[in-house]
Amino acid sequence: MSTALITGGSAGLGLEFARQLAADRHDLVLVARNEERLKQVAEELRAAHGVAVEVLPADLSLPDDVERVARRLAVVGGRPGEEDLRPVGLLVNNAGFATSASFATGRVTTERRGIDVMVKAVVELTHAAVGQMLERDRGAILNVGSVAALTAGGTYAAAKAYVRTFTESLAVELKGTGVTATLLSPGFTHTEFHARAGIPESAIVPGWGWLDAGYVVRTALADARRGVVLSTPSVRYKVAVAVLRSAPRWAVRAVGKYR
Repeated sequence: MSTALITGGSAGLGLEFARQLAADRHDLVLVARNEERLKQVAEELRAAHGVAVEVLPADLSLPDDVERVARRLAVVGGRPGEEDLRPVGLLVNNAGFATSASFATGRVTTERRGIDVMVKAVVELTHAAVGQMLERDRGAILNVGSVAALTAGGTYAAAKAYVRTFTESLAVELKGTGVTATLLSPGFTHTEFHARAGIPESAIVPGWGWLDAGYVVRTALADARRGVVLSTPSVRYKVAVAVLRSAPRWAVRAVGKYR
């Protein structure tokens, strides 16, 4: 996995993925909406680790932007027009967001954007990446899901449930090909994610319930390298997943949202 493309690569878990992969001497393609912040991150990583970092500003709720990123992922290398581009060996589908509004009272445009970013873009980018990876007989897809996929947590949880099933299905299809698919299902993790949604961390769970972003990413990358399909960092969240999967759905609904 010499080159990795990370969506949402300028903040949160995406930034941590970028830092750890750069430290391991992987070249990077960083995708996010804020071009200025992307350039700042790219300069930081180039200076610290001496790796090549491409910046690809894109809003993954917009079809044209998704298509631009998909074209970069489809690069096999060695073809006319691709001489200066290395094929992507690892795709990290990380971009996403949550909102603090309920579905009934919130804006449907926000809900639609969440589905565009966390479902539609994941499918399209994965398809583009898998095509060239299969042609080269190697590569890895790492989709960032959530323990929320097993809860009744609104459109966000529904989107992550799709990503969970999609990744497992993809792993079955890719078995024996040299290309792997891994789903990262983190619990509550210290990043900018909840702050951007206007949800204070202290209002969600006590301090012991939060994970360190560095630990989450290290676990995910180690699992992806080993071809693990379901990656759930920490014993506490492995237990939580087991409980959620075995509990009757009425009990899961009674717990409420997980964000």
